[in-house]
Amino acid sequence: QVHVEESGGGLVLPGGSLRLSCAASGSDDIHSMGWFRQAPGNQRELVAQVSTSGSTKYADSVKSRFTISRGSAKNTAYLQMNDLKPEDTAVYVCHAWYGSSWNPPVGGQGTQVTVSS
Repeated sequence: QVHVEESGGGLVLPGGSLRLSCAASGSDDIHSMGWFRQAPGNQRELVAQVSTSGSTKYADSVKSRFTISRGSAKNTAYLQMNDLKPEDTAVYVCHAWYGSSWNPPVGGQGTQVTVSS
């Protein structure tokens, strides 16, 4: 059973930075990791995703500000968030995609990111 755990959220001033960390376990075939975010009243948004090959994709709203990367440890990933804006405030949930494309991604418990002065 795949388990995902993330950390690193918090309160930051506009223009500040945060780094989220994520670790997944329970499968030898985790091929992608990424973060969704959801703010009250908003739809869930895929913020960034990285594959085992290192290919990445980003939501238009975070391109050039956020960077996702795989860690040196197996099944770990990081989301570096720079130049944070109040509209980045949301719960960020790391997900792991594993095995067949039919398998829905597994998410962690989420971490709150609040950007406010």
